[in-house]
Parts: sequence; C-alpha cells; structure tokens
Amino acid sequence: MSSIAFIGLGNMGGGMAANLVKAGHEVVAFDLSDAALQRAKVAGCETAASAGDAVKTADIVVTMLPAGRHVRDVYGDQVLPHARAGALLIDCSTIDVDSARDVAAKAHANGFRFADAPVSGGIAAAESGALTFMVGCDEALFADVEAALQPMAKAVIYAGEAGSGQAAKICNNMILGVSMLGVCEAFALAEKLNLDPQRFFDIASKSSGQCWSLTSYCPWPQVGPASPSDRGYEGGFLTALMLKDLKLAQEAASRAGGATPLGALAEAQYALFDQLGYGGKDFSAVLQLLRGRLDELDTGKREAIS
Repeated sequence: MSSIAFIGLGNMGGGMAANLVKAGHEVVAFDLSDAALQRAKVAGCETAASAGDAVKTADIVVTMLPAGRHVRDVYGDQVLPHARAGALLIDCSTIDVDSARDVAAKAHANGFRFADAPVSGGIAAAESGALTFMVGCDEALFADVEAALQPMAKAVIYAGEAGSGQAAKICNNMILGVSMLGVCEAFALAEKLNLDPQRFFDIASKSSGQCWSLTSYCPWPQVGPASPSDRGYEGGFLTALMLKDLKLAQEAASRAGGATPLGALAEAQYALFDQLGYGGKDFSAVLQLLRGRLDELDTGKREAIS
C-alpha cells in the first residue's frame, strides 16, 4: 500500500481521504480547518501541521482545493519544494484550465509526475467511493493515476494531455447546469398546467425529455430515485459549486472564443439563486425559485416569492 498525502479536507476531500484509508493506504492529511483535521483523524488519517510536512515522505500527493489560486500557491509554496523526488502528484480540484496546465508544467520541470483529475459525483459519491475522475496527463502515466484514484472511484477516464481533465469537467457541468434548469422549468410549468408531477415524470422519463437531471436526480421531492430533493435539498452538489463551474466555463469560452449562450443564462440563474442565500443548497433546489416557492426551502421562515 502507498503512503499518500491528502491536502484539502472540505465537503469532498474528507470523504475521499477516508476511502483511501479504507483501502489500506497510509494517509497523512492537512487542511487549514481544525475541525476538518479532527474528522480526518477519526477516519484513520494521520494529520500534519502543514501541507509541506504532509508531503515529505508521500509516494502520492492528492490535492482538493477551492480554486486555481489555491492550487498554484499550495504547489508553488508547499508541494513542489517539499515532496519526495519522483512522487505522483494528482490535483482533484476543479479549477481553470490555464492554472492546471501551469502547475503541470512546473511539476514536470521539477521532476514530478502530475495529473489534473477533477471529479463528478457530489458529496455522497465522495463518501461512498463512487466518484468519476476525468484525468489530464501524459498517456503513459494514466495507469498509475488510475490505480491511485481507484479506491475513491466509480470510473477513472482519460481525457487527454495536461488540462484536459479540467476542460472535460467544466464542459460536462455546463451540460448539467443547463439541463437541470430545463427540467426544473418543465416541472414548474407542469404544475401550473395541473399535471401531476409523478405522472409527468413517468411520461418524460420514457420520452424525448429523458436526461440524467430528470431520471437520476429529479428535482421534485419524492419523485424518481432518491436524490437531494428528498432530503430538503441538503448534501449533493451545492449551488455555490455549480455556480463556480459555470463561471469557469464562461471564462474558458471567453478565452477560447466559444459561443455558450445557454451556459451564460444558466450562470445568471444560479448566480441569482446564490445571491438570494441558497448557495448551500443542492443545485436542483433552483426548482423552488422557478416555482416561486422559496418558502419550501426555508421551512416557513421566509414568505413565498410569487
């Protein structure tokens, strides 16, 4: 079993590190949050006083950080100066493509193997070891990256050269954000037309409207397979994270000269939902904004918006 340093123990990272421990790896973890470090210790991780200390003897370094600037800083100040020569470095953060490629270049220049490997699946998948990883790296390195990620994964997919994992992630999540809004609008309209939500689901899930946002992650509570809508829209994939990914997609489109009008509209809709104070709810909760029923998210503390 490998010695693994895991840096970044937030909503996703904590469950991921715990699954590496369950697979028999020795995991040394670091986070700026004392509470996150305590949870990691309970899960079986050793803890370090700094990211630099965590990586000193690790065969593999896994990072799960909020944004590109954090990845650049942690790699530049802590990982590259202190990691063991020849260590495999895997960044699972969702960040901009340019930052991923810049960190990859610096890692290679310092003699390290590096992959960007952002994830899809949300908090529940991170805790259950069922994430999908999209990997950008030298193709010859992919087998080693896949083996390192396997304890946390439902699937590990090679996307291409450095930065390709990030490109795949933001394009995939733009599809997800747009499609979820379409599903939510359809349910809100069906309600106005006095169409029962379960009957609408039964029809649309077997018709041309079928998509993952409808059949696997239905935003209407108690309809379809279990999803965050059945838990008050808690857990799952937070609205704030969807907004982050949509912003990354729009920034990438601007730099590349791509046309993404629906992506821009989705970003604006989730930005409004976030500004109203629902960034901590699952992104499918935007249904209640479209219904004019934000009171259903507030358990009676806020009047319905109509």
